[in-house]
Amino acid sequence: MNRKKRIVVTGMSISTPLGNTLNEVLENLFLGKSAITKLDPHLSSEIDCKITGNLLSYDFDSEIKCLEKNIPEQTYLKMNKFLKIAPWSTCISSLLGVKAWNDAGLFDYCIPPEKIGSIAAGHNINMGYIFKNDAQFKTTPHFIDPFYSLHVLDTDHAATISELIQARGATYTSGSACASGNTALRSAIDEIRYHNLKVAIVTGPVFDYSQVVLHSLALMGAISTKKFNDTPSKASRPFDRDREGFVPSHGGGALVIESLDCALNRGARIYAEIIGVEVTSDASHLPQPSENGQIAVLKKIFKKTKVYPEQIDFISAHATSTPLGDLTEVRAIQKFFGTHTKKIKINAPKSLLGHTLWSSAIVETIVAILQMKAGKLHPSINIENLDPKIDLDICTHTETHHPINYLLKNSFGFGGINSACIIRSELAI
Repeated sequence: MNRKKRIVVTGMSISTPLGNTLNEVLENLFLGKSAITKLDPHLSSEIDCKITGNLLSYDFDSEIKCLEKNIPEQTYLKMNKFLKIAPWSTCISSLLGVKAWNDAGLFDYCIPPEKIGSIAAGHNINMGYIFKNDAQFKTTPHFIDPFYSLHVLDTDHAATISELIQARGATYTSGSACASGNTALRSAIDEIRYHNLKVAIVTGPVFDYSQVVLHSLALMGAISTKKFNDTPSKASRPFDRDREGFVPSHGGGALVIESLDCALNRGARIYAEIIGVEVTSDASHLPQPSENGQIAVLKKIFKKTKVYPEQIDFISAHATSTPLGDLTEVRAIQKFFGTHTKKIKINAPKSLLGHTLWSSAIVETIVAILQMKAGKLHPSINIENLDPKIDLDICTHTETHHPINYLLKNSFGFGGINSACIIRSELAI
C-alpha cells in the first residue's frame, strides 16, 4: 500500500443527549444509559411520535466558554457571532467543527487553506427551522428569518465550518439518507487521495427533525409509536423480539481526517486509520432493506481494500430496531462472514443513542473508534427477549472487553443505499 494514500483520523468531536465530550459519551455508553426520553407534549400532542432523543436544551454558552482559552481569539469571536444568527443545528455544527479541529491540534499548525476541505453529511438538515419559518410565513410573512434563503441550505453547515477553520479547499455536502455519514467520509477520502487536499473535516450535523417529519415516519410505520411511550428508555431495542421501529434522536459529530504523511510530519495524535468506504445501490426508492445488496457492498469493500474478512474483530451494526432491517443485516453478516461470524463481536449503538439519522454513521464511527482505543465494547441494551432468528455475539447486558485491530461500520439508507467502512487500529500503523 502506498503510504501517501493512507488516511488517518486525527480529530473527533461528538454531541448527543448522553454528553458533549468524547469521554462523557463513552462512559455513559459503557454504563448502558439510554438517550431516549419523552418528547415535549407541546411538540407531540398532535402527532403519533411521542418519544425521541433530543438536544433541545443544548447549552451553547457553556460549550463556547469551554473553548475560549483553547482556540484563536478571532475564531472565538466569529463563533460567538454565528451562535447569535445561525439556526440551532448549524450552531451545533459550528461547535462540533471547531472542537474537532482543536482536538486535532490544527489551530496550532499551519496547513495551506487551499489544502483543507469541509464536507457535511446529510440533506434537508434544518427541517425544524424550515417548519417554524413556514408557520411564521402563514401568519406574519415579514417576521420570518431574513436570512432564511441562506440558512435553509445544507451547504450552510459545511460553509460555516469552512469559515471558522479557514478551509479554502473543497466544501460541499453529501446526502444519502442514513448512509450520509459514510458517503461524506468516502468523498473526503477521495479529496485527499485524488484531489490534492491534505486535511478534511467531515461533519455529521444534528438533524433538526420537524413535527411533520416525525409524524410522517410514524404513519409509515418506521418508528416506535405503540409499546414504549411510557418507558421511552426501553423503546430502542435492536435484535429484541419485541422491537417495533427505530427511535429518532438528535446527535452529531465531526471527524478530522488527513493523509498519514501529513499526520506524521506534524507529530499528530492518530486515533485510527480509515482503510476504505464503499457504497452500492439496490436500485429501489423504497425503504426495503436488501440482504443481497448488503452482501454486495461487503464483497466490494473487502475486494477493494484487500482486507480479509477473517481480520474483522468487531462490527458496529446499523441495527435500527426495525423488525425487517435488523434481521436483514444479521443474515447478510452471517452469509458473508460464514464460520468467522462466531468470532466477531457486534453491538448496536442505536440501542443507547437512538437513530441520529443522517449523522448516524459519523456519530457511530466516532463511538466505534473510541471503543477500539479502549479495548472494550458498550452493551447492546433492551435485549430482554433475543429474536430467536438472531444467533450472534451482540454484547448484551454489560460492557465487554475485546481487543480490536479491524472494525467494520455498516450504514444503510432509504433509497436502497448500502455502505460499509473498514477502520484499523492506530497500533497497526
